[in-house]
Amino acid sequence: MTKPITILAFAGSTRRDSLTKKLSRVAAVAAEGAGAHVTWIDLKDYPIPLYDGDTEAEHGPGQAVLDLLALFRRHDALLIASPEYNGFFPPLIKNTLDWLSRPREGEERHAALRGKHVLLLSAARGSNGGARGLQQLRHLFDNFKAHSHAQDYLLPAAHEAFDEQGNLAHAADQARLEALVAQFAATVRERQLHAA
Repeated sequence: MTKPITILAFAGSTRRDSLTKKLSRVAAVAAEGAGAHVTWIDLKDYPIPLYDGDTEAEHGPGQAVLDLLALFRRHDALLIASPEYNGFFPPLIKNTLDWLSRPREGEERHAALRGKHVLLLSAARGSNGGARGLQQLRHLFDNFKAHSHAQDYLLPAAHEAFDEQGNLAHAADQARLEALVAQFAATVRERQLHAA
């Protein structure tokens, strides 16, 4: 029997009622429906300082970074829902990835991110659904030598897209999300089989 793939899901926002946090939760459920084992986390539970080389040299990465590193290493793939701030992905994601990209002793550069499968999603109030921010985030993962999925999930007018329970209110949005997440899970499984 094939071992289920493992996916770490999170949003690039710590705000309680964040639209991207809602999207990341709905996508995590869809990934479980596609047969993956999913761990959903809130980055608010992993408070890390702004990256500073002096801080790292004097105090090390800190426990929150080490905990995140362990989570990233234990999962085959990442599911990341990102807001868009002025056409870019938020500093929370950049700072988190800057810390996680730092090699630990004896590791190669970007060891925790290299080769990781990544599905990018965005929920935005605007009509482009956060496409510009995800384009920038995709470039960053390319730099890490990660495997970004060919297609992203964009949710425009996201402030009108969820019901009171935090689920997608429109069947078409839900169906599109489920189809993409299932395709992503299948791609990760196929690549793992070829690598075995």
